[in-house]
Amino acid sequence: MLEPQYEFELEEELEKIKLTLHEEDMEKFREEFLSYHLYDQAQIYLALMPEERITMYYYLSAREMSDMFEIIEEDVESVEAYLLEMNDQYAADMLAGMYADNAVDMLKQLKDDRVRLYLRLMPLQAAKDIRALLNYADETAGAIMTPEYVSIVANQTVRSAMAILKSKAPDAETIYYIYVVDVNNVLVGVLSLRDLIVNDEDRMIADIMSERVVSVDVNENQEEVAHKFRDYDVLALPVIDENNVLLGIITVDDIIDVIDEEAVSDFSGLAGVDVEEQSENPFVAASKRLPWLITLLFLGMGTSSLISQYEGLIADASILSVFVTLITGTSGNAGTQSLAVAVRKIGLSDNEEKNLLRTILSEVATGFISGLVTGVTIMVVIGVWKHNFILSGIIGFSMLSAITVANLAGSLIPILMDKLGFDPAVASGPFISTFSDLTSVLIYFNIAKHFITVLI
Repeated sequence: MLEPQYEFELEEELEKIKLTLHEEDMEKFREEFLSYHLYDQAQIYLALMPEERITMYYYLSAREMSDMFEIIEEDVESVEAYLLEMNDQYAADMLAGMYADNAVDMLKQLKDDRVRLYLRLMPLQAAKDIRALLNYADETAGAIMTPEYVSIVANQTVRSAMAILKSKAPDAETIYYIYVVDVNNVLVGVLSLRDLIVNDEDRMIADIMSERVVSVDVNENQEEVAHKFRDYDVLALPVIDENNVLLGIITVDDIIDVIDEEAVSDFSGLAGVDVEEQSENPFVAASKRLPWLITLLFLGMGTSSLISQYEGLIADASILSVFVTLITGTSGNAGTQSLAVAVRKIGLSDNEEKNLLRTILSEVATGFISGLVTGVTIMVVIGVWKHNFILSGIIGFSMLSAITVANLAGSLIPILMDKLGFDPAVASGPFISTFSDLTSVLIYFNIAKHFITVLI
């Protein structure tokens, strides 16, 4: 049974809604419930018990429920359980009443047979629009666009364009931009709602539209689409195919979701864990984290094996073992910092070779400067502490080298992964830290080996 997912902040108001449901007072429920903002309606819905929600389905139309589910779709991890509470036809009508892109997001969470059932029960046009979006690859412009937009032709007046706008506005996701197309639906221009309002009704659309239209290709990656929204500061962008045919639009609210998804993905990668993990069951949470931990465990064993190769060196100068964790820990931290910067720059750049090379060189230079300052500092401290400047010099030079190499790895590995088509955030912080352990141990003991005769 699906339990309440949220605690509604206005407890007294929630109790009023529950009372109307328990009293089966439909008129009072509708008057009270529909007076709230859609967001509050969604929070009330999520705070109810399953039997209370089932009563709601009898009191609210599928269209009213679809408006609310536009909000719910963004608030919960999975909507499948909620859809299964509903009558199949009711659920299909509700999905058909949503904007197509949001309905697709929900349908992608369901099993194929359930998707086919809902599409079969929907009105033909709604099912056609949704099927078209379902065919696009995930994380592309096509997957997040909506076909609900307003388009007009160039050889008409502002007066006739306003009439079209009024007729299409109720179903359009946004009316702030009106797109101008030819008879083949090829995108030829754009104008804003303001352009229609401020111009004379008898002016031709061709005279006031802008022919310089910023658009995105239907197969373009959603991150690149987000960059265009940032660069051009727009509320919506048209989506076209290779023939410049207008297929749909992407609105800024969808891009906010994309930015949030990408940020979560990057944070999850850097931590080596799903940061949106919602399960309170420790066993479930542990099962999701263990693959990374086991992998890192074996990588860590590589570090232990490497140290074992220098047992003779450590036996001759046991003081070296005291500072192993100091060097590995500091280089690991430096590598993670470099990784975070590199992943961020990959996301912001246009992936030009010169930008990526500049990022690597910049991080190596930063690592060298950081390593130099850190190395000199630790050399002075250990020299004064242990009264052994040979030892302190070994540790200081090892620190300089280890941090420089860690910065190189932290910037180079995610860039290489990006070039190979993998998510650069997968080069997580724990992975870079473990890799830095290996290289810093190798650097430290090889430098020490050359000075062992002086050190003993």
